[in-house]
Amino acid sequence: MSGGKPFVREILDALLIALIFAVFARTWVVQAFKIPSGSMEDNLQVGDHILVNKFVYGPVRFAWEDVLLPSRPVRRGDVAVFKFPEDPKQDFIKRCVALPGDEVELVDKELHLDGEPVAEAGYVHFADPVTYPESPGVTEYYRIRDQFGPYEVPEGRYFCLGDNRDRSQDSRYWGPVPRSHLKGRALLIYWSVAGAGEAPGAAAAGRGPWWRRPGRELRRVAAATRWDRSLTLVR
Repeated sequence: MSGGKPFVREILDALLIALIFAVFARTWVVQAFKIPSGSMEDNLQVGDHILVNKFVYGPVRFAWEDVLLPSRPVRRGDVAVFKFPEDPKQDFIKRCVALPGDEVELVDKELHLDGEPVAEAGYVHFADPVTYPESPGVTEYYRIRDQFGPYEVPEGRYFCLGDNRDRSQDSRYWGPVPRSHLKGRALLIYWSVAGAGEAPGAAAAGRGPWWRRPGRELRRVAAATRWDRSLTLVR
């Protein structure tokens, strides 16, 4: 059509707009994240692919933004993704259990806030039946794991623990998370897949004629998918 854009130019414009939108969405709205370790089991398992709401903790400058925009302060119990304080290039995921000014204490593995026990039965998992006492003869790692504090969370920081409480490196060991390190709140498990060692037929997927491999790989992935966990909300 005369006077119109060439077809190739229209396609390139559309792709550019889509790319800009994707970069904007990933930076400010939502981001995919894969659970790499078992520190949040059984709530989040290795191989869970989740969507992280990056908008919820976004800073606001005016009062009207709090009213119109779907953002809010960090709450106790939020499963948060953040930059690891000791290496900001790494992303960690833990549960925020205490806010600035809260006094945190673990007594025989039981979490206390401001002197009161916290009900965590719905999500906390203990893998080790042994509870170590507060004793100089106990290795520091296990002593801090089971007997911690009391510790007051500083202003502008958040105390985060793994749900797999006995198998988690968290704020007990490297301190609270600065507000500036928070990236977002875990929202949805959109896909959950068993690891390579668990997946049925993983070893056989690479064998045989090349033209049959895509079909075998699809069947393997389907068999490895944890359908009961996919498309579930993070609690």
